[in-house]
Amino acid sequence: MNTRWLERASATLGISGFGFFIFSVVAMALGPVVMLRKVPMQTVEQISQNVIPDFYDLLVRYPDEFKKYFGDPGDPPDEAKMRQYFAEALRLGRKVYIAEGCWHCHSQFVRPLADEQLRFGPTSWAAEHQNELQLPPLFGTRRVGPDLIREAGVRSNDWHAAHFYDPQAVVPDSVMPRFTWFFEERKVPYENGVKIVPNQRGLAIITYVQWLGSWVRPPAEGVPLTASAAEDYR
Repeated sequence: MNTRWLERASATLGISGFGFFIFSVVAMALGPVVMLRKVPMQTVEQISQNVIPDFYDLLVRYPDEFKKYFGDPGDPPDEAKMRQYFAEALRLGRKVYIAEGCWHCHSQFVRPLADEQLRFGPTSWAAEHQNELQLPPLFGTRRVGPDLIREAGVRSNDWHAAHFYDPQAVVPDSVMPRFTWFFEERKVPYENGVKIVPNQRGLAIITYVQWLGSWVRPPAEGVPLTASAAEDYR
């Protein structure tokens, strides 16, 4: 009789445990959908209506590569085409950012901790993540490098290109690896006949990083986050 009671108890606990496991999986899957379905989220198409100046700068600095990988916007650039190319670059840039594991070392969320705010500025707020390209949020894990949620306009396209190609040449104490596969060689009549330029992935990830934080307004000041303001946050 004691044996039967133990068997029944074990079976009950086993079934209950499995049931709670299934419930937790379903709750974690559906919970965010239910909670966020009424929260306004900008789509990539809406985001791309405001093309950042750095994207136009990439067209000027790397016209051949820009036209090769995104298309020819004309001269002067057609705004509709630039918005289309900008959306394509943002989508690809986020995919590259995730695929290359950039989010391991660079978070996009400033924690509510004193040291965090001293290093990266005010704690992240909801408006910084209410868009399609911030879902799911990239909280980061190792967080070896700086938080990038407000990187927009802090540094130039040239700086980011050099940093991706050879981080230690720009930041000597950096532990970031080189991402040489973001670049290709182009034959030119100078510089020993070869120039290193960003390829499609290089242009896309530079665009994505330069976009991060360009859409937010600090809740206290109510003004756009400019390059100088972002620099003050660092």
